[in-house]
Amino acid sequence: MINVVLVTPEIPHNTGAAGRLCLATGARLHLVKPLGFSLDDRQVRRVGLDYWKDVDLQVWESWDEFAAETSEERKFYLTTKSKNPHWDMEFRDGDYLVFGCETKGLPESLLEKNHEHTLTVPMVENGTRSLNLATSVGIVLYEAVRQVGL
Repeated sequence: MINVVLVTPEIPHNTGAAGRLCLATGARLHLVKPLGFSLDDRQVRRVGLDYWKDVDLQVWESWDEFAAETSEERKFYLTTKSKNPHWDMEFRDGDYLVFGCETKGLPESLLEKNHEHTLTVPMVENGTRSLNLATSVGIVLYEAVRQVGL
């Protein structure tokens, strides 16, 4: 199983879409608080449709709690600030794909501390700053699933 981690997500639509992607691939969705919405928010449920209740979901109170409980696991940090394309990584069962919030991405300190484990979704240089969070999750998650298998 691949693990998708959303650190302080702000937009319920993106979290609902990520939940559906996780359910479709057998991945676990981890949400690290604070969240920019309530999990009871109808937008999360609407995007997740009637599937939301079936999503393998774990909610963490903080990054420190998440990091302590998963300290020995392989974690990959997705950022536009990396030169390492996600498709060059050899993913393994149990890996964690860590994504930051929609407006700020992952904290600089976290990226600096884990620079050798940062990955990016390559884009042409045309002024586009980043992709939508749910789109990025889908791209990287399906590459990991392609490698590991469903």
